[in-house]
Amino acid sequence: MLTLRRHFLGLILAGTALAAGPLQAAEEKIGVVATTGMIADAARQVGGELVEVQGLMGPGVDPHSYRQTRTDIVALTRADLVLWHGLYLEAQMEELLLKLGERGNVVAVGEAVPVDERIGHEDYENKFDPHVWMVPELWAHVVRGVETALAATAPEHAEVFAANAEAHLAEIERLGAYARERLATVPEPARVLLTAHDAFGYFGRSYGYEVVGIQGISTESEAGLDRIRTLVDMLVERQIGAVFVESSVSDRNMRALVEGAAAQGHEVKIGGELFSDAMGKPGTYEGTYIGMIDHNVSTIAGALGGDVPERGMTGKLAAGS
Repeated sequence: MLTLRRHFLGLILAGTALAAGPLQAAEEKIGVVATTGMIADAARQVGGELVEVQGLMGPGVDPHSYRQTRTDIVALTRADLVLWHGLYLEAQMEELLLKLGERGNVVAVGEAVPVDERIGHEDYENKFDPHVWMVPELWAHVVRGVETALAATAPEHAEVFAANAEAHLAEIERLGAYARERLATVPEPARVLLTAHDAFGYFGRSYGYEVVGIQGISTESEAGLDRIRTLVDMLVERQIGAVFVESSVSDRNMRALVEGAAAQGHEVKIGGELFSDAMGKPGTYEGTYIGMIDHNVSTIAGALGGDVPERGMTGKLAAGS
């Protein structure tokens, strides 16, 4: 079966490669295809007017389970540069992306994060938690990786990419300072973040929060009834008052926790919806990396009793965020 699948992918790649030439030739810009919205945003910030960026995964899309379409394959084979995250985030696309990398300009920018700063998998050697974007200081490595990839693709524009990267990294540094400041205002006993899946490990490590995910690092794992019961008991025993849903993961399990706690006489509220594996809608502040993390930090700190500005770090968060 695996051999047939590889043969099928090879036929598709060969066919689409013949069907169209590079995007750069058609549009006089560097054609970049990025798997996730976060990487697409970094490419736009660093590339500026010199790039035409297409993101494959939009708002609410789960990259752990996303499978490429034929349209995606056409875009990937035509691109001057393909940027993907790596660290096994795009699990269902990895075989295709590795095959593309044998013949094209394909870079796993998430792997720019130094190994000693990654969180390793408990059961598998050389497997890491991919959710590095949750901490601005870690995401800065990825932005540098995007800059390096663009400069290698178009060396004549390296100075422009470097200047754009520095400007964006200054914003990221400000975001990191805001996150540390606001999350520290939450009373220590309340620093418990319970979400749909284990996407906030780097967040917890960096800001001193206990992080609990109903599912594991990948949303492909299912939460059983025993897991739900255990978490309900934890909510009740520790009097945790807020849990969080995620924009790219079903809230079914989270609702079960709230109902289970209520059945035991303990009220738990939904503290808000967090952006875990995808950003907000295109054209909105939350549809940028800065806005995504500003929203998450402000929502978490506010719901757990911290002190946050009404509309976040920049005053741009949507009302009710």
